[in-house]
Amino acid sequence: MKGKVEYRMRAAFRQLVEHPYFQPIIIGIIFLNGAVIVAETYITGSLLLLALDKVILGIFILEILMKIIGFGFKRYFSSGWNWFDFLIVAGSLVFLATPFVSALRLVRVLRLFRMIPAIPSLRKIIDSLIKSLPALTGVLGLTLLIFSIYAIIGTTFFKDVLPDEFFGTFHNSLFTLMQVVTFESWASQVARPIIAEVPWAWTYFVTFIIVGALVILNLVVAVILSYLGQDDDAARDERLDRIMQENMELKKDIQEIKQLLLEQRKQTR
Repeated sequence: MKGKVEYRMRAAFRQLVEHPYFQPIIIGIIFLNGAVIVAETYITGSLLLLALDKVILGIFILEILMKIIGFGFKRYFSSGWNWFDFLIVAGSLVFLATPFVSALRLVRVLRLFRMIPAIPSLRKIIDSLIKSLPALTGVLGLTLLIFSIYAIIGTTFFKDVLPDEFFGTFHNSLFTLMQVVTFESWASQVARPIIAEVPWAWTYFVTFIIVGALVILNLVVAVILSYLGQDDDAARDERLDRIMQENMELKKDIQEIKQLLLEQRKQTR
């Protein structure tokens, strides 16, 4: 009797959390949480906003409890995104009574990351980024190699042209190249003063921008897009396999019906 009651309760909670309106409501509450956090930057110490924040936290706790009851501990914690939600909400609960106000605010801001698992399109992008990390490590190694080579060249030839904060040391050169690759005041502040003293330096900056900013950046984008496409291809292949399986089962049923009709026809004769 007790097991039957638990089964019905679990089925009721699972049906509730899988309702079409459940997830949009949670997304709306996450947006409300963000609005409350933004409002607190303008109105500090508001008791209304603090009370509203605690209500939102209570709703998040209730959501997790409902999912754990509906799906069970094993199924709920089998998903990495559920672990992500659980840790963020648990951290908010732990730091609720902490005297460290900055830590509490940081955890409350981190709650906005719950929007990622709540919205399928964002979750798909993050999943693709995580899957592409092994391939991106190779691109990162190539990037570090190119930056190191150009930093050594810049330190060797340009350390006496500009102040030390640009090309005085290897790490200063790396930071300067980061400024160049982001196109932030690189021509007027870095490139032109050096070219005025070292005419051939234009080849240094042009080749670095072509390789570092254009080729490497497009290579990163291409890797990520390839993994985004892989998810679509996998979903399409899964649908095609399911359709083929259904067609084979349908064909088998038609053959059995045809065989039965032939046997009945023989018996009537």
